[in-house]
Amino acid sequence: MKGGTRREAQFGYLFASPWLLGFCIFLLYPLCASIYFSFCDYSILKAPIFVGLDNYKALWGDDVFWIALKNTLLYAVIALPAGMGTAIILAMLLNAKVKGMAIYRTIFFIPSLVPQVSLAVLWMFVLDGEHGVLNPILNKFLGIIHMSGPNWMTDPLWTKPALVLMSVWGVGNAVLIYLAGLQDVPVQLIEAADLDGANGWQKTKHVTLPMISPVILFNGIMGIIGTLQVFTVPYIMFPNGQPARSTYFYTEYLYDNAFRYHKMGYASAMGWIMFMMILVLTVVSLKFSERHVHYQGS
Repeated sequence: MKGGTRREAQFGYLFASPWLLGFCIFLLYPLCASIYFSFCDYSILKAPIFVGLDNYKALWGDDVFWIALKNTLLYAVIALPAGMGTAIILAMLLNAKVKGMAIYRTIFFIPSLVPQVSLAVLWMFVLDGEHGVLNPILNKFLGIIHMSGPNWMTDPLWTKPALVLMSVWGVGNAVLIYLAGLQDVPVQLIEAADLDGANGWQKTKHVTLPMISPVILFNGIMGIIGTLQVFTVPYIMFPNGQPARSTYFYTEYLYDNAFRYHKMGYASAMGWIMFMMILVLTVVSLKFSERHVHYQGS
């Protein structure tokens, strides 16, 4: 290596060193440590004791673990398709050539900017079964005046739908990404479909959706990660997973084990199980996408 090239490389490493240092301290070390702690009995206050697979075996027989996992998967199965479908429909509507469209786009994007804690407090007032604003609206527009609205906060049957409703309300980020994908759909394809006599649904099914399929795949994977890691909103709105642990999600049980019960080894094992679930679902999604995702130029 020549002197000038070596000096440039040294300066490059020097400028990159803050990032490399931060990566090693805040990401690489905790990652490696959590792998080791998952095989240990570790309470933070005492030195870790290696116990092999005991943490993973204990999780297999932990009833609360299975309740939290079931709640999380059930929420994800409902919230993911609901959020993706709503985001695609909104993006298509916001892609129309209408006067003042920038204002409409801003209105639909603003909810995604609300901090999670503020969002939870806001929706606690909206969803209150007795004094909230949602049930009177449902009574008025759905004609159920003689019926009391759902007890969103206290009825185990309605707590997950309430969280799904909140997740759909905040799909602005996904809408923005879909909107960017829609604006990249070649106009000549739409015009060719018009010449062939295709109606609106046929153009959407055979032109628009295939052309934005890579964007759908990306949002789908991000949605899988987000729904499986749901934490802040249910943690604030439904303390301890109440009522009847219907909102006790996987990440909340992980948090409780780590910071409330000081079972850091147990929590680390849960974290790696979560990682493996997300990895498997991501690989399955990518494998499934090979025949359904169409890239331009491929």
